[in-house]
Amino acid sequence: MPSNLPPARLITTSHAEDGTSIFQSDAPIQAFFPFGPQGSGFSTLSSHASIPISNTSAPLPVSQTLPRCPPEGVIFTISDFAPRSQSPMHRTNSQDYAAVMSGEIVLKLDGGEEKMIKAGEFVVQGGVNHQWVNAGEEVCRVLFVMVAAENVVLGDGRVLEEDIFHHKK
Repeated sequence: MPSNLPPARLITTSHAEDGTSIFQSDAPIQAFFPFGPQGSGFSTLSSHASIPISNTSAPLPVSQTLPRCPPEGVIFTISDFAPRSQSPMHRTNSQDYAAVMSGEIVLKLDGGEEKMIKAGEFVVQGGVNHQWVNAGEEVCRVLFVMVAAENVVLGDGRVLEEDIFHHKK
């Protein structure tokens, strides 16, 4: 993707045998481009199958797939939304914490509401059906921490289940 954004650099820490804090790794994370080299890119920085996590066990191996929160876990990821691109409408079973790091992006909800989110602004999203739209001319980088959550249950008992890229209105 033509971008002036550098690859994500991930620094991890750990402990030496004697308990002293150490730097475990320091390396760039290569983005995954499932929609081709001009499309949006995704970089998974860390993922754990369950929470609370153990600070002495390794995270799940990083795979070249769209970032998905493990059903009982957590994922730390970056999405680089290509200019003039949009995600499909979707819902995840997670509480999502998002920080726009560069550019700007529109967050659309299935009820028709939308908000522009700019660099330095944040979103806390709880299992809503949503879509990301980058209508601009620059890549928009968004940092996400997604934590597994229960399905949303409405007052009438209906369950809003996860719907990844298959929603029809």
